[in-house]
Amino acid sequence: MIVLSVSSLKGGVGKTSVTLGLASAAYSRGVPTLIVDMDPQADVSTGLDIPVQTPLDVADVLAAPKSKLLGDALVPSGWTDKRGRVDVIPGSPRAAEFDRPSLSDRYLRKLREALSRIAQDYRLVIIDTPPSLNGLTRASWAASQRVLIVTEPGLFSVAAADRALRAVDELRRHSSATVQPLGIAVNRVRPNSREHQYRVNELREMFGPLVLSPALPERTVLQQAQGSARPIHAWPGRPAAELATAFDQILDRTLRAESIRGSEDRERTRSAQAPTVPAEPNAVTDAGAQPTGQTPAPESEPPTHEDAFLIALERRAAEKTGTSANSVKTPVKPDIPPTFTAQSPTIAAPAVPNSPPQQISPAPQTAAPAAAAPGRPDRAPSANAAGEPSLRRPRGNDRRPLDQPDSPADTPSEGERKPRRPRH
Repeated sequence: MIVLSVSSLKGGVGKTSVTLGLASAAYSRGVPTLIVDMDPQADVSTGLDIPVQTPLDVADVLAAPKSKLLGDALVPSGWTDKRGRVDVIPGSPRAAEFDRPSLSDRYLRKLREALSRIAQDYRLVIIDTPPSLNGLTRASWAASQRVLIVTEPGLFSVAAADRALRAVDELRRHSSATVQPLGIAVNRVRPNSREHQYRVNELREMFGPLVLSPALPERTVLQQAQGSARPIHAWPGRPAAELATAFDQILDRTLRAESIRGSEDRERTRSAQAPTVPAEPNAVTDAGAQPTGQTPAPESEPPTHEDAFLIALERRAAEKTGTSANSVKTPVKPDIPPTFTAQSPTIAAPAVPNSPPQQISPAPQTAAPAAAAPGRPDRAPSANAAGEPSLRRPRGNDRRPLDQPDSPADTPSEGERKPRRPRH
């Protein structure tokens, strides 16, 4: 079984019409197909001639994906000419309660759990998603292997296709390693429009082989077939046959992706069964790291508390299936054991080989001769304990600056000294 999501991050591009066209192609070939209407507007359910009111819908499946509830939610489509088999999980406006950006991983996995219970009954599952990147779209992508992006030849639609491809790639790298883009279907193309031709060429330059060929032309018969709740392959006329051929080619690409995915799964199983090389017994590892050759045990994600209306949906779904309401338990956060901080191993410094100690004799210290003061060869400047010359203020009437040397001319002789004036 291959699960295909038909998505667009911009409304009004004909995403629901492409979903109905693919369902018509699978129905005409006799491929067992399941349509999951995740759009709260439930347009796909209307196009498949599903009654407005059904006992169970996709909101009940998302609340509690039990086997009995899932079997009661499946409704056969109104296409009753016995060519093939197309069943529907009807959409509901109540599904908007799950279309939140902060939807937890616990509810994002609900659709994948539900589809895994009926994988043996269908070969193809087509999910019609809302035109936004919230909880319902992310839950659909998490349950899918391929995503078909629908766009139209317009500037804003081209930008929305680029955002959708980036979002699929981010989901594949972080959450689900199986989802991949199937391609970009260009819808409502008018061959005589120069603007449409320019935008189609722009898409092919940007995304290359991801742009599916041929493009889906704009035809009125598609709206007529949807208004009559009939498959496009059963509608008469040449324009309807042209559209049916284009949808057949998209279906062929989807079924080829199923065979490619099967070969990848077999290769993954073969590599998982291959013997692993044991790790060395004395391998030194960093703090907190696992030894080489051993896979760390996966950490279980603790369940998170959801809003009261989500828990009420689970209890309502349990009551419809006949189970006890007490069997739906509110998730409780488990006790988290105390964490221990791993200590880093002590790495000893490499030992230096013993070598005989070398006797190093201190260099003899010789006292530098004291330099004589200029002008006074018989006197030397005084020195302190460190051997550095000290500057002292001269005694008497000598008031010269400390850094000015003495000279014989500055000193008066005995005859030149002036006598003191006597006091009266």
